This record gives sequence, C-alpha cells and structure tokens, in this order.
Amino acid sequence: MADTVLTSGLARPQAMRLAAWRPRRQTMLAFSLLAPSLILLTLFTYWPVIQVAWQALHNQIRIGGPQTYVGLANFAALFADAAFRKALSNNLLYAFGTVIPSLVLALGFAMALARSSRVNALLRSLFFLPVLIPLVAAASIFLFIFLPNAGLLDYHLAKLAISGPNWLGDPDIALWSIMGLTIWKNAGYYMLFFLAGLQAVPADAYEAAILDGANPWQRLRYVTLPYLKPTIGFVLVIGLINVVTQVDHVFVLTKGGPSDSTNLLLFYVYQQAVESYDAGRAAAGTLVMLALLLAISASSLRTLERSFGEREP
Repeated sequence: MADTVLTSGLARPQAMRLAAWRPRRQTMLAFSLLAPSLILLTLFTYWPVIQVAWQALHNQIRIGGPQTYVGLANFAALFADAAFRKALSNNLLYAFGTVIPSLVLALGFAMALARSSRVNALLRSLFFLPVLIPLVAAASIFLFIFLPNAGLLDYHLAKLAISGPNWLGDPDIALWSIMGLTIWKNAGYYMLFFLAGLQAVPADAYEAAILDGANPWQRLRYVTLPYLKPTIGFVLVIGLINVVTQVDHVFVLTKGGPSDSTNLLLFYVYQQAVESYDAGRAAAGTLVMLALLLAISASSLRTLERSFGEREP
C-alpha cells in the first residue's frame, strides 16, 4: 500500500527507474551477504582444486623445481598402474562391505533403543562411544585385538579351541578385518540420525497399521522404512564419502599391505605424493577421487530429492 502511494506520487519515468532499481539492489545485497562465504570457498576449495588439476597435467621432478607439461600422461600412467587398479577395486569392496552393514546395524540399534528409558540411554551412550575415539586411537586398539596368537581376539578363540588366522597379515582376510573396525566405528554415529528420523514417524501410523493387523515386519516394511527414506539416503551419502576420505586406520594397521590387499585410493595418493614424490600422479589420483565423490553426491542428492518429494502430501 505504501509502495503504491509512493509510486503514484512520483513522475512515471522516475517510478519506472525505481522499479528497475529494486531487483538490482536486492541482487547486490544478496551478493554482499554471500561475499565472505564465496571468498573462503574460492580460497580453500576451488583454488586448491584448480592447483591440483594444473599439477595433474604437469610433471615436477623435485618440490619447487620446474614443471613440464605432459598432458594426460599422468592419468594414463595412473590407470596403467596395477597398484591403483587394486586400490580402486579394494575401495569398491570396502564400500560394499562397510556402508550397508553399518547402516543396517545403526537402524537396528536405533529401533531397539528408540524408547526413552535409563537403560536405553546408557546403551545409546555405549554404542556412540566409538565415535568419540579418534580413528588412529581406534586403529591402535584393534591392532592389539588382531595381534596374532597374543591378541584379544585370538585369546578368546583359543578358549573355544579355535586357531585364529593372521587377521592383518593374510591378504585374503586383512581388508575384512579393517572393515570390522570401520563398522564398529560408524554404526553408533549413524544410529543418531536414525534415532532422529524415528522421532518423525507419527504414532497414529503405527496404530493404524496395528488395527489393520500388520505384524512387526509389515510395520517396518510399510510404515517405518518409507518415513526413514530421506534419513537412509543421507546416511548413505555420508557413508560413501567416508569410504573415500578415511585412511588413518589403514596407515596404522597395515600401511596398505600385505601385497596391496588393504590399499585404498586415498592411501595410494599418499604413497605417490609422499613416498614416491610423484606429485603429478598423486594429483591425477586426487582428481579421480574428486570425480567419484561428485558422482556419489549428485546421485545421492537426486535420490534424496525424490524421497522428499514422495513425502509431500
């Protein structure tokens, strides 16, 4: 109303200029508010990515030395390297063997401990405790557990007259042992998201399902899981990103061995950059990891959007 009175009191050209200026002023205000975040994002995200892309196209014999343009030669050498292909396949197996079991365990913990009680509060704290332990410290604990013949796991297996394998020294078992640590570490963390998601499930939906004669499995299948789809999608994204970005436990437990059986992508990049001083190949490997993360994030966000769309009335 005030705007109508104001514009009616102005000459028509002046009112038109004022109307044209308002969107531009709002745009300038929006950019001024976003400027600090855009500057930080450019300095600490986009600029490093540009530097890595530049490094991937060049070779550098020593740090600070001259760079030689080699085109896509670093990428060709990367995919020709059997160690990289092994790390890539290990990462895929590691993702399959850790994300889904962690997610299922976390959902089970959350459903079992959703009700408010002192015992459940204590158990929730116990399950969440591994999240508070740094990954390096957790790996050190598991190093003691997996110690051949004298570790905690072999000690209890010996009581059952079972001889445990070399958990971290056998190429067929080492990666699965590391998966056990990852599942133990992440399940409690994901449980928190499912506990929050369960709070959003309306009680009358369960009551209606019970009146319809639904058994516990049918209530889980047709009531709980549909409401938890956005949470499941979100946890899936976090889990897949962690699979690519976490490597501390590999460094502590096996250093990628034996025979590269536990080598993961990020540890391979570390080896190329720090141990082999091959910055070009390490940069190429980093870009491949970045492309994987972007693909995972894009597909997961699309799934999340569809899930939220299905929830809208």
